[in-house]
Amino acid sequence: MTPFKLVILDRDGTINEDSDDFIKSADEWKPLPGALDAIARLNHAGWHVVVVSNQSGLGRGLFEVSDLNAIHAKMHQMLAAVGGRIDAVFYCPHAPDEACHCRKPASGLFEQIADRYGLDLKNVPVVGDSARDAIAGVAAGCEPHLVLTGKGAVYKGRALPEAFPQHTQVHNNLSAFVDFLLGREEERA
Repeated sequence: MTPFKLVILDRDGTINEDSDDFIKSADEWKPLPGALDAIARLNHAGWHVVVVSNQSGLGRGLFEVSDLNAIHAKMHQMLAAVGGRIDAVFYCPHAPDEACHCRKPASGLFEQIADRYGLDLKNVPVVGDSARDAIAGVAAGCEPHLVLTGKGAVYKGRALPEAFPQHTQVHNNLSAFVDFLLGREEERA
């Protein structure tokens, strides 16, 4: 039986451009250069891709679930155009002061993924642009990866602060992460 190959990606700053004012509409959602092709390359190599994303703009009343659905419809459509797909999107709709268990750096979204797929997330790669992405993933047993896009751009040419889990691997962007992952897979084969 072929093992289930899963990669967990953050959304804003990892797949698409981020904004301090939040991504509130499909018009504001713009993929980062090469990110959609990178996801398609993962898919073509047999990897399943899921997204985990804090969407506190919902809890803050900045946009509605219908807006978020339109954003994700655009993402799925643009991915399909390059031969890629995201299997599922898990998001936290809560504002930071709601003390929920699903807002990263808490691991609730990762627990939902493990339940949905019936998997142990040990060593499943998680890719994001911030410490909270890595921390949440590591709490669920994932292997942490940071991309130097979005919020991660501030770490270009610098050592990661102690807030990051040990063994967090750093990549210039999502495409560079995919190069790394597929290269490692080829070496192990």
